[in-house]
Amino acid sequence: MTVTDPWVVLFLCIAGTFVWRALGVAVASRIDISGDLFQWFNCVAYAMLAGLITRVILIPSGTLAETPDFDRIAAMLVGLAIFFLWGRNIFVGTGTAFGVFLCLTAARHFGTLPF
Repeated sequence: MTVTDPWVVLFLCIAGTFVWRALGVAVASRIDISGDLFQWFNCVAYAMLAGLITRVILIPSGTLAETPDFDRIAAMLVGLAIFFLWGRNIFVGTGTAFGVFLCLTAARHFGTLPF
């Protein structure tokens, strides 16, 4: 049995994940969610997520880079508008953005878009 054995690797991954989850459970009851430090971590997490989403939309890689900027930006804007119009429903907004992007991509593929 070596460290490269798949079962050993699987066990080490499970153990590593369990340690951090157990530590999180132990510490979670001591965290004041209205405290300044927690609010700062929350803001940093949202900023990182916003940066990642912006990067995926404006500077994509892989297959997504082959799609026009207009399709990605239009889908995001329509999804964002629907998100707010439907009372900040994340599922409706995300589903709408996906649907708009899918329709624009399909329309370009079949040559039915005039631009």
